[in-house]
Amino acid sequence: MLHRDPSAEPGRGPRLTSALPLHDALVVRVDFGSCVVLDPDGELIEATVRGRVMGPKKALGNTVVVGDRVWIEEEAGRRVVENVAPRRNQFSRRAAGNEPAEQVLAANLDQVVLVASLAHPEFKAGLADRVLAQAEHSGIPARVALNKADLAEAGVAEDVAVAYRAAGYPVHVLCARSGEGVEELRHSCQSRRSLMVGHSGVGKSTLLNALAPGIDLIEGRVNPKTGKGRHTTTAAWLLRPAPDLELIDTPGVRAFGLWGIGPRELEQAYAEFRPFLGACRFSDCSHLREPGCALRAAVESGGISRRRFESYLKLRDELEQEQSPQRGREARGER
Repeated sequence: MLHRDPSAEPGRGPRLTSALPLHDALVVRVDFGSCVVLDPDGELIEATVRGRVMGPKKALGNTVVVGDRVWIEEEAGRRVVENVAPRRNQFSRRAAGNEPAEQVLAANLDQVVLVASLAHPEFKAGLADRVLAQAEHSGIPARVALNKADLAEAGVAEDVAVAYRAAGYPVHVLCARSGEGVEELRHSCQSRRSLMVGHSGVGKSTLLNALAPGIDLIEGRVNPKTGKGRHTTTAAWLLRPAPDLELIDTPGVRAFGLWGIGPRELEQAYAEFRPFLGACRFSDCSHLREPGCALRAAVESGGISRRRFESYLKLRDELEQEQSPQRGREARGER
């Protein structure tokens, strides 16, 4: 009898062998100490995770995440995850809390789709640029989906879209409720595993329902007093409404902390900056007031969007402030 080999090259599927009594599955949801997996026959199965896989704290943490390829076996009538395949990539954020920690949202992705709204709530460049920077740092292609185009004031959609297209990102201006622009985005997601990330209330669930009719995700509403959305997704879910369409729905976020990117590395996470990096007069240029700054010159000439450059400076300042307390503790010998 042929079985799956967990030493297969990641991302290319397991090889066939007669050595191991295991079979492979795709993780579509994770809940505490168990997960839901999709087996090769297309059946959804709940599986527990072997303690040695979880680690010393007996918690899944980042050990098993949505998008992982795992090997499971049956034991006393239950399915148990025995091993996790190496990941070809993963998309992370800084976990909530005062102490820095990584939270892996999903793995083995083909693209990240930033879902933002143009109105109700209004477009937030800060979150958009954080998500795109994290995708760049992770080596994962990204695209931008600007929802609620029907509610935006004239010119707003084009103003936002121009900045991101100039940075090299595909941009979709759409209205999930009416279906405008949805088919183009669906085509761009076909044959790609897409992670959908966005603020609460931007219409991500509505968009997913439009991309994959029949999944019936609960659609949230924006609080009329605060202008903020409600969470309608409580955990990441990998949806496969068609054989060539995989969409990972994630809970709407209020904030997105970068992981693995420091103030000095941030400029590399802005793709449109790269042609100009290293061309400043001073090698340690801060891109603030120094003469001969190539980035500021590119902004003035239109090579870099002023909106994106100002967003970069603001985000870099935030990262520097985040590092300051940690540096102080390290200088005192504290951990």
